[in-house]
Amino acid sequence: MTGHVLKHLGESKLELGAAEERKGNWRMGRDPEGILWLALDKADSSTNTISGDVLRELERHVSAAEEDPPHAVVVRSAKPGGFAAGADITGFAKMSDEGAAELLTQGHAVLDRLEKLSCPTICVVHGAALGAGFELALACDIRIAVPGASFAFPEVQLGLHPGLGGTFRLPALIDSTEAMTMMLSGKTAHTKRAKTLGIVDEIVEERHVAAAVRAFAKTGIERAEPGLKTRALGLEQARTLLARQMRNRTEERAPADHYPAPHALIELWEEHGTDRRTIQRGEIRSFANLLKTPSSKNLRRVFFLRQKLKGTARGDDDIAHVHMIGAGTMGAEIAAMAAIRGKRVSLSDLDTTALGRAIKQAAKLCEDKHLTNAETRDALDRLMPDPNGYGISRADLVIEAAPERMEVKEKIYTELKAQMKEGAILASNTSSLSIDDLSAHAPDKTRFAALHFFNPVAKIPLVEVVVGSDTDTQTAARLAAFCGAIGKLPAQVGDYPGFVVNRILTPYLMEAMVLMDEGVPKDVIDSAAVRFGMPMGPVTLADQMGLDVGLHVAESLRDRLDKSMAEITDMLQARVEQGDLGRKTGRGFYDWSDGTPHPDSEEDGPADLTDRLILPMLNAAVEVLGQGVAKDADQIDAAMIFATGWAPFRGGPLQYARTRGTRDVSDRLRALAKAHGPRFEPDEGWQGFN
Repeated sequence: MTGHVLKHLGESKLELGAAEERKGNWRMGRDPEGILWLALDKADSSTNTISGDVLRELERHVSAAEEDPPHAVVVRSAKPGGFAAGADITGFAKMSDEGAAELLTQGHAVLDRLEKLSCPTICVVHGAALGAGFELALACDIRIAVPGASFAFPEVQLGLHPGLGGTFRLPALIDSTEAMTMMLSGKTAHTKRAKTLGIVDEIVEERHVAAAVRAFAKTGIERAEPGLKTRALGLEQARTLLARQMRNRTEERAPADHYPAPHALIELWEEHGTDRRTIQRGEIRSFANLLKTPSSKNLRRVFFLRQKLKGTARGDDDIAHVHMIGAGTMGAEIAAMAAIRGKRVSLSDLDTTALGRAIKQAAKLCEDKHLTNAETRDALDRLMPDPNGYGISRADLVIEAAPERMEVKEKIYTELKAQMKEGAILASNTSSLSIDDLSAHAPDKTRFAALHFFNPVAKIPLVEVVVGSDTDTQTAARLAAFCGAIGKLPAQVGDYPGFVVNRILTPYLMEAMVLMDEGVPKDVIDSAAVRFGMPMGPVTLADQMGLDVGLHVAESLRDRLDKSMAEITDMLQARVEQGDLGRKTGRGFYDWSDGTPHPDSEEDGPADLTDRLILPMLNAAVEVLGQGVAKDADQIDAAMIFATGWAPFRGGPLQYARTRGTRDVSDRLRALAKAHGPRFEPDEGWQGFN
């Protein structure tokens, strides 16, 4: 039974049954067998979100189904991109001001009525069902997933927890611990995992959706009785024991002082368990309170910073073939990400062993990203080892990831002049060399810039698109669009020592080296930074980046900046000379043989320890803002959060400066300069910053 209203999902047709008539944000219609099809199709948007309008319109459809019961109700999306991306976050601030609890109560009432319909309710999910979209799916009796469907509660990333019934519907459906893990972590359950957990009742190809709907409409579904573990967790004593374990684990990665939302969720579950009536009231009250917290306000700001960067990546990059020079760790991952995202990629390196490792690395990335066997095959087919560089002449974009030495890059660029085709772009993955200096050797200055990826490429979303004085606007736009095409967030910045991220981050790393030189233990330094909210301490981060890389960047900044900087310590230079470079060699300042170190010291260290680490970053951020290296303060905050994980609940370095007070920050910098030297002198940009 294929309806007249069809959308396309890849090469498959999206089955919308009888959902032909559009009413607001929904398409609807009853088929000859009495099945009511409701297809969410958010007006004026390529993506579905669950807004107040969407829920009010759904309420009218539910009312009609109550008055004239259909044989079954099908809820799905008419958008090719997926089911629903969650709640409309743009309305959260207004919602907080206008009585969030009342608005949430109204939303709950709609989903409760959908859940209580006398006929079977069937949700068909393709793509992602996130947050409130997932909660809409949970309010249905049955969930059918099309391969590629996924389910997640990412609210913790916004400083919230589920607010439309997820806190009680998911634990009632699947194992409580698995449900809590999903909500506390924000992790995604992909199609097969969702079926294993019990979120999904059936997985069918799109062409079989109509048949599956008919079958479930006839038979409904019977749920198994709760198991022993579920019954045990109905007892307060058992929940208290498990909640204590959850709280301890959560505190390690998301301290309650910084991230109250997951702790509020644990408290809800511990207090109310399976008592739906009380946990529903508690969920509404807790969500409304979390909306007002500084943590949630800043984390929602981070969401919009991400959207802002995504906006700069729109458009066609006109890049079909990428040639990658250098199959080291960075080059291999860049090549793999481009191939996974549909680009044809040739990869050259003088070391054929490195090319072999790169292909294995690409296969592992495909696995990590949950690609199907067919998708993995296609991605690897697009990635071609090319030791002789034959792909250069066909490439629309050549990316160079050679060692950070000017003479090496100059030699490569000279050879490229006779090989690159007309109109092709050359980009360097340099982290420290001047784009204007490099461009003097490029085949075409106007089509030259930097694409500064961060390690590990597959995990860090930000890429700095560094433009030189001769880079034309079309080249910059195409490179930004290329970043978007391979799933990255582009930040277009100017040519400046360290660009944005390394200019701000390096003082943090170098001050840690000075502190160690003064006798402060490395675990005390790192623990202070983690307590502030950084994802890892500066010593651990220096090890992870590579001490040789950190030393090179520090030397470059020292040589190119007029500003005073922390001295490069003998201790750092000695480690590099010994070959103890950090994670990549197994030993740096820490031993990495057993994995990433997690230093945890309760010792406070010097009274000014945290300010000595953090305030130089704020000072450098104001400097690059004043120099016009970044577009605005938002771009700087976004770059630091998405490249380094800079304390997101604080909203970024410049947002933190505003919150703390710019006068307090500059006064504190002057006090540090008096105590420790001119490297702390406040930048003149503080006078006009607000």
